[in-house]
Amino acid sequence: MARLSLWRDGAHTNDYRFIDRRISEYIQISGTGVLVHKYLGPIAQTDSEDFTQPANTTQSELNIQDLLFLENRDRKYETSVYKMRGVYTVTDNSFDLSQFGLFLQAGTLFMTFHINDMIELLGRRIMNGDVLELQHLVDYDILDTNIPVALKRFFVVSDCTRAAEGYSPTWWPHLWRCKINPLVDSQEYRDILDKIMISDESATPLRDVLSSYQRYTEINDAIIDQAEVELPESGYNTEPIYHRSVDDASPDFAVSGYLTGNAIAPNGLPTTSGIVFPSNPQEGAYHLRVDYQPNRLFRFDGNRWRKIEDNVRTNITSNSTDNRTQRNSFITNTATYTDVNGNTQPQKQNLNDVLKPRADN
Repeated sequence: MARLSLWRDGAHTNDYRFIDRRISEYIQISGTGVLVHKYLGPIAQTDSEDFTQPANTTQSELNIQDLLFLENRDRKYETSVYKMRGVYTVTDNSFDLSQFGLFLQAGTLFMTFHINDMIELLGRRIMNGDVLELQHLVDYDILDTNIPVALKRFFVVSDCTRAAEGYSPTWWPHLWRCKINPLVDSQEYRDILDKIMISDESATPLRDVLSSYQRYTEINDAIIDQAEVELPESGYNTEPIYHRSVDDASPDFAVSGYLTGNAIAPNGLPTTSGIVFPSNPQEGAYHLRVDYQPNRLFRFDGNRWRKIEDNVRTNITSNSTDNRTQRNSFITNTATYTDVNGNTQPQKQNLNDVLKPRADN
């Protein structure tokens, strides 16, 4: 008589199939409804000279859009939606005390699916990038009465593995465990949020309802407006500084520093302005030339008009050509230059465009 054994050298026995059907029935009976938006891979990129962003000719979940940052920013999702069943443990948001400080676990769920049913329906297992819509979490009681529909809850799959509790006595796995996090309005999921309308009668995309982008924009604009009230100009304000001596021997009174020039005479001395110099100036007179960009303050020393300083203090958020802040001259720089080959190049360039890796040999 052969020895009894539930493991049959890699074969799916009748014992395995019996247990698998019972587990599938359990998931089907007790699971909640899940709508799966299947991830198809990054959108095909146009031809580029950047080898870190290959132009993939075929749509595949195996493609990587950006090989440098290992990101798939422009994702394509299947237009069909798959209905599945999944189970998870419903818990309250709890505080994580395992580290220094107090952290609130923000909505991460661990959902389990039946492997064979999942492969039969999707053609593959659920993977990172798939978007799940949990039907039982639809919010019908919305605080904002201007929203005409119930708010749906979307989650993004961030990690998957075989569930430890899903192994049967035959040593074959039956359950697939997925870690899912709430979906946020970002570039990766525009293919979903921009194509789903809130209702049949409305042309408003789901993104406009679920996204908090507009609210964050309003908050940011309010902060900028208040910042311009409290700090109307960039650099340092040296106008209240009293200068002990502004005689002929030391007319260059300007305080050195980051964007300190305001084209204002020291100690409240009178200043004329115009597009030409006065014809008969007195020694020590100050004149602001408004035809200079930026405006330039001069002082007459008896023989010539000497430059004192330029008015480089400007509105912080201004993008004008006379804005000398690091934000305008570096961060938001849109200027171009012509290289030795006659090609027009942007002054602001990414490091990966300038610094190319070289072989060690």
